[in-house]
Amino acid sequence: MQLYLEGLSLLTPMVLLFMLLGTLVGITIGALPGLTAMMAVSILVPMTYGLNPTCGILMLLGVYCGANYGGSISATLINIPGTPSAVMTTLDAYPLAKQGKAGLAIGMATMSSALGGLFGVITLTFLSPVIAEVALKFTSLEMFAVAIFGISIIAYISPGSTLKGLISGVFGLMVGTMGFDPINGVARFTFGSMYLFSGIQFTAAMIGLFGLSEVLISCEKKFDPNVKPDFYEVKNPFECFRYLKELAGNIIRSSISGTIVGAIPGAGGTIASIVAYAQQMKMTKNPELMGKGSLEGIAAAEAANNACCGGAMTTLLSLGIPGDAVTAILIGAFVVHGLRPGPMLFQTNFDLVSAIFIGMAIINVLILVIGLCCAKYVARLLLIPKPIMNTVILILCVVGTFGIQGGMFDVYVMVFFAILGYLMSKFSFPRAPIVLALILGPLMEENLRRWLSIHEGDAFASLFRTFSTNPISAVIFIVTILSLVMPLFRKKKGKFTEEGIKEITEEVNG
Repeated sequence: MQLYLEGLSLLTPMVLLFMLLGTLVGITIGALPGLTAMMAVSILVPMTYGLNPTCGILMLLGVYCGANYGGSISATLINIPGTPSAVMTTLDAYPLAKQGKAGLAIGMATMSSALGGLFGVITLTFLSPVIAEVALKFTSLEMFAVAIFGISIIAYISPGSTLKGLISGVFGLMVGTMGFDPINGVARFTFGSMYLFSGIQFTAAMIGLFGLSEVLISCEKKFDPNVKPDFYEVKNPFECFRYLKELAGNIIRSSISGTIVGAIPGAGGTIASIVAYAQQMKMTKNPELMGKGSLEGIAAAEAANNACCGGAMTTLLSLGIPGDAVTAILIGAFVVHGLRPGPMLFQTNFDLVSAIFIGMAIINVLILVIGLCCAKYVARLLLIPKPIMNTVILILCVVGTFGIQGGMFDVYVMVFFAILGYLMSKFSFPRAPIVLALILGPLMEENLRRWLSIHEGDAFASLFRTFSTNPISAVIFIVTILSLVMPLFRKKKGKFTEEGIKEITEEVNG
């Protein structure tokens, strides 16, 4: 425990100020429909260049956690999930708001989010060092297996067509090969451009895929200034504490589910909230109330999607494998500050790691305070005209991308990926697999080729010998194969897909 307190020395007043700023920005972004945590984090990564690593990373974590909670505000007040992870919150929060209890709904979402987030942080604190210690014993074969598992799991959780998810992932792998060969140092797929010698700039691609592309999608929709959404006033959110005792078991159970789902590479808060909500539907004593303003439904969905942050950060910090698309972008922030997430981070920068543990706990406390005290003011942002918001986001995208290396080439890269992201959205191709493939592809290639070079001429025999003497890699490969086979049964079971969400919604609404 004393080791974990090392990070306290890094939590200066300036760091705390940036954490507060990041949390406020995250809640605001999350509350505005169409703006996601991925967009916010990708746009803000370049703005952390001038900050010290602790300030920059904890500010982005504040945005990440805050946005995951903020989606519940618009889900409650105008029946539109601010972020995808709030889709299940909408089922009960909006009906409760229509009953004149918008304050109670937002209060319950806030309290559950904060408690779920704190549970995820506790898991992160105690499991990450253990996982990292085991991972330090990994050879290049185990690291290759972990990387390919992180990529293959996307086929299972990508919404819609599994084939489209795989196509997106393969495209990301192809883009990840551009630049110098990691083993031989030979330039590949640069097309004669010196700008591509170092490969595609990760942050520029992310801003294009999740920032500017969303602006393009939003601009396509017709804006009518005369149409105002139904809006319910937020009154007395502190009433939620009256129900804490009876919902404690639900919150703990949902937090456990959210943390586990969050630790699966590529899953995320949306999947976590669906799993927890479906679980609560089966365990509740009042199933007839679910989908009609049930506090149990709100608590389950929000506790799970915020606990997911801790689970995703567990795999990121201990293995260097992002748990979801946002943590994939966060790897870029670590790299910008000269850090590489993974087991070695615990050896070389444990003070920073412990500062992240403590900082995330503080962030969830800030979510509780800000959510209960300022929700009604943040809610007013929902009335900002969409054209104004799109203009601000466009400016941030261009300025942030240009600031990466001070050149227009990164802006061109961003525009290319923005158009690509727009087209992928139109044809229902998931964008998250590209993110994870860009991160995990080079890791997978480097470790595979290193292992092959060590066992040159005897690769297959060495592989089976390794499986018999060190079964960890064999287990990971088996899990990877299962993750590729399971989507074949997804249509029958309807899990984790848009159809699955629709089925749950219809079941709830009777």
